[in-house]
Amino acid sequence: MSAQPASNSLRAVASSPACPPSTVPRLPAPVRDEALVMRQVLASLAGFGWAAATAVAEPWVTAVRTKPAPFWALESLLREYPIASSEGLALMRLAEALLRVPDTGTAALLAADQLGQAKFDKDDDSSTLKALSGRLLGFSRRLLPEDDSATRGLIARLGAGTVVAAAVRAIALLGKQFVLGENLQLAAKRAQAMRREQPNLTFSYDMLGEGARTADDAARYAASYRATLAALAQQRTPGGPELRDGMSIKLSALHPRFEEAQRERVFTELLPLVEQLAREAAAADVNFTLDAEESERLELQLDLLDALAARLAAEPGTAAWGGLGLAVQAYQTRAPEAVSAVIAIARRHRMRFMVRLVKGAYWDAEIKRAQELGLAGYPVFSHKHHTDASYLACARIMLDAAVANDAPDAGGAAIYPQFATHNAGTIAAVLHLAAQRPTARFELQRLHGMGEGIYREVLNNKALRCRVYAPVGEHRDLLAYLVRRLLENGANSSFVHLLADTSVPAQELLHDPLWLADRSTLPAPRNLYGLLHGEPRPNPLGFDVADAPAREPVLAAARALPLPAVAEAGAATVESAMRRLHAAWPAWNATPLSERCAILLRAADRLEQRRDAFIALMQREAHKTLGDALSEVREAADFCRYYALQARHLLAEQELPGPTGERNALRSSGRGVFVCISPWNF
Repeated sequence: MSAQPASNSLRAVASSPACPPSTVPRLPAPVRDEALVMRQVLASLAGFGWAAATAVAEPWVTAVRTKPAPFWALESLLREYPIASSEGLALMRLAEALLRVPDTGTAALLAADQLGQAKFDKDDDSSTLKALSGRLLGFSRRLLPEDDSATRGLIARLGAGTVVAAAVRAIALLGKQFVLGENLQLAAKRAQAMRREQPNLTFSYDMLGEGARTADDAARYAASYRATLAALAQQRTPGGPELRDGMSIKLSALHPRFEEAQRERVFTELLPLVEQLAREAAAADVNFTLDAEESERLELQLDLLDALAARLAAEPGTAAWGGLGLAVQAYQTRAPEAVSAVIAIARRHRMRFMVRLVKGAYWDAEIKRAQELGLAGYPVFSHKHHTDASYLACARIMLDAAVANDAPDAGGAAIYPQFATHNAGTIAAVLHLAAQRPTARFELQRLHGMGEGIYREVLNNKALRCRVYAPVGEHRDLLAYLVRRLLENGANSSFVHLLADTSVPAQELLHDPLWLADRSTLPAPRNLYGLLHGEPRPNPLGFDVADAPAREPVLAAARALPLPAVAEAGAATVESAMRRLHAAWPAWNATPLSERCAILLRAADRLEQRRDAFIALMQREAHKTLGDALSEVREAADFCRYYALQARHLLAEQELPGPTGERNALRSSGRGVFVCISPWNF
C-alpha cells in the first residue's frame, strides 16, 4: 500500500457513501476538564448505594484471600515480583525487549544486564511460585555473561544462542499462563476443560499482536482472523452469540494506517475487509468485537462502525445477527458520550450490538502522548477512582439500553452489555444496577489468567455468565502482552495488586469511588517541564491532529494563505546582507543580556500566537505533514524559551575570587555574524 502525498493530511475529506465527512464530530473534544466531567458523572449516579455493593463484595475478597489465586495467576506474580521492585522491573524490561533484539550476542548482554540487577534466587521459600520461578530465573542469570572470565568461558562453551534460549524460556514460563493456547485448537481444548468446571463460561479469542506496521503485517492478521472464524463456525454450541464463543479483532492490526489522516484509505481499504469478516462471523452466529483503540482513533472507529452497521442492516440475515460488538474504555473522559453514540448507531440501524465496557489498557501511552503533543489536558482520567466512577456511569447507560422495552422503535434492546472488570467492588456495583433492571440481559468478562479467584466466588450465582477474554498466540508475541498486563494491573492503586496484599483491609480495598478529587495527580501537559533555573518553561501548546475542530483553524489558514514566488538571492544580494549584519553587530552585542533574552521570549509567544499560519506556510511551501509542521513550530518556540532562560543563568556576569581590593568578573560575549544552513526537516 503506497502512502498518500503529505498534503492529503490537510485536505478536507469530501462526503461520499464510502467515506463520511470528518468535520462533524459525534463526541466532545478528546481533552476535557476532568473536574467538570466528574461532576456530571457523579450527578448521573446520585443516590447510588455504594455501601450495598461493598456488603456484597467483601465476602468475595475474604474468600479469595482465604483461598489464594491459582499458582501462576497474575495476582501471585505481582505479589512475588511487584513492578516497583528490581525483580519486577527486570522481568518487565526483558519481556518487552528480549525477543526484539536481532542477534543473540546482544540479547545475552541484555539479559545479563537486567537479571544481574535483581536477585530472583533468594533463600526464601515463602511460596511455591517464588521458589520455582526464582530457581528458573536465577539459573538463567548464572548462565549469562558477567565481568568474571569464568562466566565468559561458560558462554563460549555453551554458545550465546543456548544462553539466550534459556533466558527466554524462563521468562516465557511466567508469561504463557496468560495465553490460552499457542493456536486456536489448543486454546479451544483448554477452554472446554475450563467449561467443565464452570459451565457458565464462554470465551472471546484474541489473536496476539498489536497494530500492523506494514501491509504484510495486516495480511497476516487478516488470515489469522479468518482461520479463527472458520474454526468457530465448526463449533456446534447452541444459543447464538450470547452463549457461543466469539472473537475480538483490532482494526489497527488490519490496516497499517488506521488513523484520521488516512480516512479515505480506511473506508476504501479497511471497511470492505471488516465487512467480509463480520459476514463470516454472522454466518457462524458468533460474537465479533472491534477491540478498543487509542483515544485519537475513537471518532474514526465510531464512523467505521456506523458504516459497517449500515451495510449489515441492509440484509435481514445480518441485521438480525446481534453479534457485532465494540469495546469502550471507561478511562476516557468522554466515555459516557461514546457509549451513548454506540447505542444511537444501533438504534438508527435497528440492530443490537454487544458492547464490552473496559476500564482501559493504554493509560500510560495516553498520558505520554498528551504530554508529547503539549495538549491542553489529558483525554483520560488522572485519578483511578474517577475511572471507576465513569465505569458505573457507563454501566447505567448500557443497562438502560439493554431493557427490552426501552426502544420499541428499534425493535427492543439496543445493546447486550458485557462488563469486563476484575474489581470486586465494581462487579458488585454493576450487579446492584442490574437488579434494578431485571429484564436487562448482560454478561461479565475477565482476562484469562486474571481475576479467577474473584470470579470463582461471583459465579456461585449460576444465573450469571462470564466471558473470558482469551489471548491466543506463540511465545514470541506473548511477552509484550505480559508487559502490558503487568503495567495495567501492577500499579499500586490497582485492585488486582491490592487484592494480593493481605495487609490492606477489605474495606480500604473496596473504597467508595464516587467522589471528586480536588486536583489532578499530574501536571498539565503545558507545565510538564516545570522550572528552569527557577523560572517556568512552558511546554509549547499543541493540538490533537486527529481532532477535526482542532484542525479547522489550520485548514482555514492554509486556504487564506497567499504563496508568492520567492526570488533566489545572488552573490551581490548575499554580500549586501552580510555587510548590513556586520554593521549592526556592535549595537546588538552591546544590548543588555536581559533585553536580548526578553526578545527571544517574546518571539516564542508570537510563534505560538501565529502557529496556524506558520503550519499552513510549511505545508503549502514545503509539503510537510500536519504533525511534522506542528512539531516544528512547537520546537522553535521551545528553543527560544530554553535558550533565553539558559542565557539568563549561564551568560550573566559572574564574580570571581581574587586578591583583596581587586574585582574580577567573567563576562560572555557574542562571536559575531555567521551563516547556518539548517536541514530541511529541522
